[in-house]
Amino acid sequence: MSVTTEPTVIVGGGFLGLFAAMHLCHQRHPAPIILIDQAERFVFKPLLYELLSGELSEQQVWPKYDDLLNCDEITFIHDRVETVDLQQQQLRLASGLQYTYGHLVLGVGSTMHDFGIPGVKDYGFPFRTGEDVRRLAQHLRQCLQRASQTTDATERQSLLTVAIVGAGPAGVEMAATLGDLLPQWARKFEGIRSDLRVVVVNRSGDILKGDLNDGLRDTAQQALQERLVPVEIIAGASATEVLPTQLVYTQADQSYTLLTQTVIWTTGNRVSPLLSTLAVPPDSRDRAGRLRVLPTLQLLDYPNVFAGGDCAVLDTPQPATAQVAYQQGEAIATNLNAQVQGQPLQPAQVRLRGTLMKLGLADGAANLFNRVVITGRQGHLLRQVTYLQLLPNPVHNFKTSISWLTDEILQRHTVSSRPARQRSTPPVTRWVASTLLGLGVATGGLVLWRNASPEHFNTTWEGTGLPTLLNSGDRSDDLSDDLED
Repeated sequence: MSVTTEPTVIVGGGFLGLFAAMHLCHQRHPAPIILIDQAERFVFKPLLYELLSGELSEQQVWPKYDDLLNCDEITFIHDRVETVDLQQQQLRLASGLQYTYGHLVLGVGSTMHDFGIPGVKDYGFPFRTGEDVRRLAQHLRQCLQRASQTTDATERQSLLTVAIVGAGPAGVEMAATLGDLLPQWARKFEGIRSDLRVVVVNRSGDILKGDLNDGLRDTAQQALQERLVPVEIIAGASATEVLPTQLVYTQADQSYTLLTQTVIWTTGNRVSPLLSTLAVPPDSRDRAGRLRVLPTLQLLDYPNVFAGGDCAVLDTPQPATAQVAYQQGEAIATNLNAQVQGQPLQPAQVRLRGTLMKLGLADGAANLFNRVVITGRQGHLLRQVTYLQLLPNPVHNFKTSISWLTDEILQRHTVSSRPARQRSTPPVTRWVASTLLGLGVATGGLVLWRNASPEHFNTTWEGTGLPTLLNSGDRSDDLSDDLED
């Protein structure tokens, strides 16, 4: 066993970094674990749309790391890494702090790419963090208020038109959400609801082209047209400039202008600037600047450095999704511990279980293993419960799931009053999905209750034999078992 007293440092607290830290802790990693992120809160990016709409709370979607890291062996540092010296195994933070590491995990993710288009940084709205959600929500509400008071028709049009650049999953989910949400917010103001527009500007001729969710294209296309404000799609168009009250784009070699004071930028990612400072050979990066890694997720030239998620690339690329990142985080933790113990490392195995999309308020779609598509409210519920049970801390997971389940049962969140959609999902399939969903929620809730408050759980269910049944299914008390339960 090669035990080092130097800490294992994890840079980036997204799905990969957070899950790697938690798995290292629960696998009893022998070295101190340091998790560094420039934000104070973890961002559950797939559920940011629910945070915008109010369907979920900040505590559920944007929790503080201190509330998630219930492990004494993990030290969270709220800071920004400025430089990493791979040769000396040292890194320096913006605050001046310096660390020497024994092992390093890079999970720095990606940033918004504006492709050099004028005005995007100044006037475009990114949608990647909780702060972005707050800023966008405040801006949209102000636009509605101003539109209700102005007498200028041109200004009114620009205030009530929302442009979304990009029709990948983020753009489609944003458009569907706003298509239901904006008219509900507009109810407070007389005479503006009928003038609302949600417009998607997409470079490709198809939505979701080349994406993991392309199997849901027809479902998404139909859903966008069924929002309270039907979503308009300008296909084959490229944004060329963002101005305070206009979006300029080209289509078929012609230039057009869309009057809007809200341009939401959902297209394009670029690697973290930190990666460009790393001293790795040019052939150890791909054309986008991502780090090439071995199947074990180690850097080619530095076996004690692991990387995954958006900042790394394998010979067989993986989609940049949460389900890939959290599985890679677990694989990195397992391989890192194997390396410390002198055991052979194993290639990371990522199993794609399907895709999930938000297609409006209380509406969604789940494509299960590319075989079964569940739509409507069943798809929405399946998406919600799947994502909420991904939360790495069992106690936080339990509180969040119970809060969400209570809201769903009591239907506290406003649901749009549009006509029911004709479902393409066969009745038998919907019944099976609802049954599986109910079993999943019930079983997941019981396991989460057991993990969060074992004494109370055992006392309540003692006469049923349930505690013995669940406990007998545990192979160990590590995080891996908690998540698989």
